[in-house]
Amino acid sequence: MTQGYDADLALLINGSWKLGEGRDLFPVVDPARGETIAEVPLATPADLDEALDAAEKGFALWRATPVEQRAAVLHKAAALMRERSEAIARLLTQEQGKPLAEARGEVAGSAGLFDWAAEEASRIYGRVLVRPTGQRSMVLKQPVGPVAAFSPWNFPVYLMAKKLAPALAVGCSVIAKPPEETPGCCGALMRCLTDAGLPAGVAQLVHGVPDAVSRHLIASPVIRKVSFTGSIPVGKHLMRLAADGVKRITMELGGHAPVLVFDDCDLEKTLDIVVPQKFRNAGQVCVSPTRFFVQEAIYDRFIDGFAARTAGVKTGHGLDADTKMGPLANVRRPDAIAALVEDAAAKGARVMAGGHRGNGGFFFEPTLLADVPDNADIMNNEPFGPVAVAAPFTTLEDAIGKANRLPYGLAAFAFTENMRQANLLGDAIESGMVGINTFAISVPDAPFGGIKDSGFGSEGGVEGMESYLATKAVHMA
Repeated sequence: MTQGYDADLALLINGSWKLGEGRDLFPVVDPARGETIAEVPLATPADLDEALDAAEKGFALWRATPVEQRAAVLHKAAALMRERSEAIARLLTQEQGKPLAEARGEVAGSAGLFDWAAEEASRIYGRVLVRPTGQRSMVLKQPVGPVAAFSPWNFPVYLMAKKLAPALAVGCSVIAKPPEETPGCCGALMRCLTDAGLPAGVAQLVHGVPDAVSRHLIASPVIRKVSFTGSIPVGKHLMRLAADGVKRITMELGGHAPVLVFDDCDLEKTLDIVVPQKFRNAGQVCVSPTRFFVQEAIYDRFIDGFAARTAGVKTGHGLDADTKMGPLANVRRPDAIAALVEDAAAKGARVMAGGHRGNGGFFFEPTLLADVPDNADIMNNEPFGPVAVAAPFTTLEDAIGKANRLPYGLAAFAFTENMRQANLLGDAIESGMVGINTFAISVPDAPFGGIKDSGFGSEGGVEGMESYLATKAVHMA
């Protein structure tokens, strides 16, 4: 395993890469070892003002660029991402911890987002309304303006691409503020765009103290839209900031995904699907299957099968070829997960697998808790870690009630071979996305977003592209 970390950590403002140069620095840590591997420079207020000025000028240039030229840049960026996939994936694994195979998949998926957005941009249609002879009324779709895009550390490349691709495709300029924990892989993505010919000022990359950066950018009249993926408390805070300037916002916030497993499912096949998904990215996935509600007739067999498979999930450094699950992303997470597991056990849950911190780094064992009561903290708060919680249910109505009990509504899943039952579940579950017999719910051409406390608006699909467009009616007589 190569131990080297090779990343150019810098800010990108108006086409210029800016290094330390007296700026404050933030340590970048390899979560598998708990060791600092680099330092990333943080933007100053003057840097942010320069980024805002560049984004304003970049928007004027980019919106006037023909859609075919914009698409060509995005296609070229996607091609460069594929050419540089291995290098980007290694940076991603070293900074975030996920296994290299998952990192490669993230980079490939990100390239796909740029290709899809490049093609879809040519299909932004308006309307011509029926009017008397000699009169015209048209409905136009135009780019909303400069965008402030805030993305998290769990899928740092993919979620930054999910904001950049549609915004750039329709003609917006962007100031991207990715997480300081994963600057190398995000910088590598931005270099693909600049090397593909994206004009200076159209996209900026800034790092900094999150609250200070968000307050500065959102307060500026230059910013017309805010896109955020992250926690519910931070999302609500940014919504309040955006309200002062009546900014358009898209909020993809947290969830606590229920999984309803019915006794008519193919149990072994279902277990083979759900266990790898639960421990993908160490459970640090906003749509991670977490609350497993299993019909009583198969509950014990499900628990036994899940526990056996969980015990076989090998943890280790993401660059090791046989690693199936890496560490948690930062030093705070193992203690937070341990507290949730201890609380559940104290309230009657059975620890069927795992349940302990790992040795070294920020590891926590893949964990299964059975018979988890509703009053356990982990049944009510998203763990964002490698813990599955399970409880039995009796009827369809009982299952739906358990799924809808919480104020979250990002993703939900169900496993059943009864298609009538599947139709009812699709209608009754309160969630922005429902996967039935599948976890494949994040794809370029489909909307991705939640309801209730899990946010509103969509990223992905034509709905996501619409969020970067303003509607204008033009009447002529």
